[in-house]
Amino acid sequence: MDAAFLLVLGLLAQSLCLSLGVPGRRRPTTLYPWRRAPALSRVRRAWVIPPISVSENHKRLPYPLVQIKSDKQQLGSVIYSIQGPGVDEEPRGVFSIDKFTGKVFLNAMLDREKTDRFRLRAFALDLGGSTLEDPTDLEIVVVDQNDNRPAFLQEAFTGRVLEGAVPGTYVTRAEATDADDPETDNAALRFSILQQGSPELFSIDELTGEIRTVQVGLDREVVAVYNLTLQVADMSGDGLTATASAIITLDDINDNAPEFTRDEFFMEATEAISGVDVGRLEVEDRDLPGSPNWVARFTILEGDPDGQFTIRTDPKTNEGVLSIVKALDYESCEHYELKVSVQNEAPLQAAALRAKRGQAKVRVHVQDTNEPPVFQENPLRTSLAEGAPPGTLVATFSARDPDTEQLQRLSYSKDYDPEDWLQVDAATGRIQTQRVLSPASPFLKGGWYRAIVLAQDDASQPRTATGTLSIEILEVNDHAPVLAPPPLGSLCSEPHQGPGLLLGATDEDLPPHGAPFHFQLSPRLPELGRNWSLSQVNVSYARLRPRHQVPEGLHRLSLLLRDSGQPPQQREQPLNVTVCRCGQDGVCLPGAAALLAGGTGLSLGALVIVLASALLLLVLVLLVALRARFRKQSRGKGLLHGPQDDLRDNVLNYDEQGGGEEDQDAYDISQLRHPTALSLPLGPPPLRRDAPQGRLHPQPPRVLPTSPLDIADFINDGLEAADSDPSVPPYDTALIYDYEGDGSVAGTLSSILSSQGDEDQDYDYLRDWGPRFARLADMYGHPGLEQGARWDHRAREGLSPGALLPRHRGRTA
Repeated sequence: MDAAFLLVLGLLAQSLCLSLGVPGRRRPTTLYPWRRAPALSRVRRAWVIPPISVSENHKRLPYPLVQIKSDKQQLGSVIYSIQGPGVDEEPRGVFSIDKFTGKVFLNAMLDREKTDRFRLRAFALDLGGSTLEDPTDLEIVVVDQNDNRPAFLQEAFTGRVLEGAVPGTYVTRAEATDADDPETDNAALRFSILQQGSPELFSIDELTGEIRTVQVGLDREVVAVYNLTLQVADMSGDGLTATASAIITLDDINDNAPEFTRDEFFMEATEAISGVDVGRLEVEDRDLPGSPNWVARFTILEGDPDGQFTIRTDPKTNEGVLSIVKALDYESCEHYELKVSVQNEAPLQAAALRAKRGQAKVRVHVQDTNEPPVFQENPLRTSLAEGAPPGTLVATFSARDPDTEQLQRLSYSKDYDPEDWLQVDAATGRIQTQRVLSPASPFLKGGWYRAIVLAQDDASQPRTATGTLSIEILEVNDHAPVLAPPPLGSLCSEPHQGPGLLLGATDEDLPPHGAPFHFQLSPRLPELGRNWSLSQVNVSYARLRPRHQVPEGLHRLSLLLRDSGQPPQQREQPLNVTVCRCGQDGVCLPGAAALLAGGTGLSLGALVIVLASALLLLVLVLLVALRARFRKQSRGKGLLHGPQDDLRDNVLNYDEQGGGEEDQDAYDISQLRHPTALSLPLGPPPLRRDAPQGRLHPQPPRVLPTSPLDIADFINDGLEAADSDPSVPPYDTALIYDYEGDGSVAGTLSSILSSQGDEDQDYDYLRDWGPRFARLADMYGHPGLEQGARWDHRAREGLSPGALLPRHRGRTA
């Protein structure tokens, strides 16, 4: 062999020796990764170093793995180094190299489950740092050891299977893992069941972990839940192990039929009562409570032909509850014997055993009680003609007592009769009217009247029945039809002109006693049929036309109206028709001689009523106006109150009269209407020179009149106060007045001339103006004896009649 071949064989032998991982070797194998083979060809390449294997968990550290050398330099003149994971990359410090000898060492324990191989790079440099060889790869493979136990994915696996399942039925699957190398026996897992009780009803596949049934006999009513202990082992079942549990639940099937606890049941029920429970039927069922396989359903097979009983299931106890849906009658049947069966809501399995007590007898005894009377027909419907007189028989509303074994009498009375129209015989229940029912009664709904009658027995604890009486009030044809209010308009004198006059009729009676109406000209007046024609438009209207030209003006006709009732009612009614001359369009021409005031269809009596109503309305308006006028006058009795008393609506300044009435510099009349607003001078008033000392007495304040009737007394009191007041000049003192001006149409008001001409003036007419002017009439008119004496006294003192008016504060009206 040549040298190259020998070198290759040597390298393979060294690699094989390293892969065995012999712990006794301390000298690492020397490799020459950069040595070139003899020149067999012109291609140059580096040697490929095979992987170096080392076992995980190696505890003798540091452990020499291999030695690399370069043959380009002598020993000591080459510097070696390595790089990669485990050296200068994480995890650091796992491998190292002697830089002078090229020996590679393992410095830490390896874990294949973390890192299964390392790829390093080896370098050779001279002492000057120059590269002697190209970098080469160095791969270190970690050899697996069985250092990991297998583990189940769950601590407990669950599964469900129907009871009675056949062998081989799948239940559930157990799963486990192993962190060791799956390519070795270290991860070869095997499953088994360590414990499941006796008998062994389940098996597990050692490779897949599937759990299945292996025998028949699964019965939920015997064992509902099975608890299995499972095991998994590596090294094909001979290595490390782990355990878990499997919980298998059996699902229920209806393999047990329900059964009654007894063959017969005895119960009691009260008659005439429904909707009550009588008793309970107890059953047993071994299936799962609450499931359809357990819920019982009861059926009455015999003994209840009228369907008076029913049985429902209590959802909590699964018992049958017998109840009454139709009231029992002791007089009809005293005892009931029912045949009842029970079964589940879900169908029973074919292989299940039939129940021994799937049927039972239920005996029910009926207890007698006092029952209320029963009306033979309730509600009772009858009819009665409208306007039936008192004493008319309506119906006999009788009842019967169902208690045939108890001798009891019934009495009848009214419970509801809103119009108090009916009278009920207490002994027989015979009902008749006691007065005429008004057709306009609010309790007559749709032509029906409703009343309620009571029937009561005479037991110690009496019972009462209620009966409803519905009476239909039959319409009677007791009203004749009348003409409806006619439309405004006139009838053309020519037959071919205008639409004619449309006449309508109404009837107070309800159908079928009303329309259709029959319109006819009065047969008493044959001439009407020769001059006029009536044509039916519909069931309620007809059209009136002249047969030939008739004179213009008001025509009085008579119509005969008849309804369709049985028997029919008819009425002859007058009709006033206004005829006018019409144009081609059928409209009355202007200035036609038609008596439009007559009004088509208005009789003379209707016209009189309209005129009388208008006259009465006019009289009422006048009375109201007069009353308002007198009330206004009575409120205006006050002094200078209201604009009607203001003849000039001004008062001149008494000491500045100016130009008389033509002077418009007037005094504000509102000051006289509101005396309290006048400004009074401050300080004591000046005294007259002729006033004796000590004559001045303080004057009490005067109270203003509160009523127009007190005005006269107010004036008299003022006159007396003025006479006795020493602070004002006497009445016969000549006062100084300003120049009044020229051109005044009024006479002077001077007291010197005020007495001239009084004899020629008659003031008696002032009494006709009302009470307010009666005082002036007494003063200036023809005085009586007492008034004349007072007048002479004033004359002797040189006072004029004008002085009777108060001159308070120097102003007068």
